[in-house]
Amino acid sequence: MMLWVIFGVTMIASLIVHWRLNSKFKKYAQIGLRSNLTGAEIAAMMLQDHRINDVQITCVEGHLTDHYNPADKTINLSAEVFYGNSAASAAVAAHECGHAVQHATAYAMLEFRSMMVPLQNISGWFLNILFIVVFFGGYFFLSFIPITTVLLIVIAAHGIITLFSFITLPVEFDASKRALVWMTDRGIVTREENAMAKDALNTAALTYVIAALGSLATLMYYVVSYLGINNND
Repeated sequence: MMLWVIFGVTMIASLIVHWRLNSKFKKYAQIGLRSNLTGAEIAAMMLQDHRINDVQITCVEGHLTDHYNPADKTINLSAEVFYGNSAASAAVAAHECGHAVQHATAYAMLEFRSMMVPLQNISGWFLNILFIVVFFGGYFFLSFIPITTVLLIVIAAHGIITLFSFITLPVEFDASKRALVWMTDRGIVTREENAMAKDALNTAALTYVIAALGSLATLMYYVVSYLGINNND
């Protein structure tokens, strides 16, 4: 029951934050920059100023699908950001460039996060398979493997996922900080536009915070369950 409560609270909090994020980006997307620069132009300028010449800027489909891919060194911007010339598009474009700068300067937390990606993916895949097996064949499965052993496996796998989610936080906050400082120093945004960009990026960062806290709460649930079973033995 407690696990469902954790999932429910996390989902509700996540939906609220996503609603606020969409609302703010929609609002700020309607306010044009005084510089009249598009997201693609801002991204190109930021890369050039940091002497990064091996990263491509591409336009991708979707809403808020913007991301930096360190594997192929591409900054992928949604059409509304790529072609947009608003405080929202400036914030997103510069933020994704912030990740490219992290990559180029060997930012420790980004490198650590990149190293954990395969392990995190394997952990997530393993947990999905384990939960399916337990759900459909729980009695048979648990007759061979003690519940305490299953819980230890779940704790280990979910611990990796939780660590990954918390490592993501400084990576995202640092990228936003780099973006805002560069845009101000370069004169890309005015003080008012900087405030709007900062508000949008802070709201986006909340999605990662909610995910990390939800993951931690779930991990603690499994740890407490394991300790409870051991104490009753």
